[in-house]
Amino acid sequence: MDRKLPPRSDFTGAPERRISSTPPPAAAPTRRRSDPVKDNVKNAPELVPHAPQPFRSKQGFVRQLLARLPQLIPSSCALCGRSNPHALCEPCQRQFFTRNFRRCVQCAVPIAMSARDIRCGDCSKNKPAFDATVVACDYVAPADQLVLALKFGGDLRLPPLLAQLLHDAFLRGPMPGAGVQLVMPTMLTAVPLGRQRLQERGFNQALEIARPLAGLLDIPLVPQLVERLRETQAQSGLPLAMRQRNMRKAFIVPYLAMDHVKGRHVGIVDDVMTTGETLNEVAATLKRFGAKRVTNLVFARTLPT
Repeated sequence: MDRKLPPRSDFTGAPERRISSTPPPAAAPTRRRSDPVKDNVKNAPELVPHAPQPFRSKQGFVRQLLARLPQLIPSSCALCGRSNPHALCEPCQRQFFTRNFRRCVQCAVPIAMSARDIRCGDCSKNKPAFDATVVACDYVAPADQLVLALKFGGDLRLPPLLAQLLHDAFLRGPMPGAGVQLVMPTMLTAVPLGRQRLQERGFNQALEIARPLAGLLDIPLVPQLVERLRETQAQSGLPLAMRQRNMRKAFIVPYLAMDHVKGRHVGIVDDVMTTGETLNEVAATLKRFGAKRVTNLVFARTLPT
């Protein structure tokens, strides 16, 4: 007679457990205790919407942040102070930036309307390295306040305005009524700042003007076309005899930019032209490396004394 075997068991005498193919039910998720401070920070909107990421530098972040501030606060005319949505009101623009008088084609100093020569006496005797100069205005009150507000006040709403005024001056030409029209440069660059001064100011005012100006003229901007080899003293604080010595051999065309200079017409952008020594040294450097023609595009021109 067959005996019925007892169920298999382990060594403890417990019956064998069958392994089910059905996975055990998932554990219920634990609820996180809400933290209103962290939740508000996580869901807060960005302070700078649509800002490009990543920023190339801290200076780039500050420049773009400051450029957006005028959209968030009431605006006024930079010259008369009247409430105005733009940096310059129309009455001030008509009064100070639509004057039609002749300038020397080469250095942009005012010349007599009856003058037959398109150059002043100084440029005819001592021809500078640059070929032409365009300015939007003279460096006199109240237009000089625009330069001071940008250069030392960091008002970054002004570069588009200064670029527009400079663009309009280029289209008018230096000799109203004489039929003289300047040749458009094939590229733009800006007078470079020294590293120390750039760190102190946080931006290059000439480059800030050159950015929108390149778009208005529809020509490329090449910021690294010229480099400053050494720190120089501020030209405004030097006597006339020392300014040329101060800028001598201060610039160079870097190796990677040499092919872009040869045979080209380069436009140099700056905020103020005083004696022209800085722009002359930049132009001489560009021509030493093969530039065919150099035109200065400067917002304001200091009148000769």
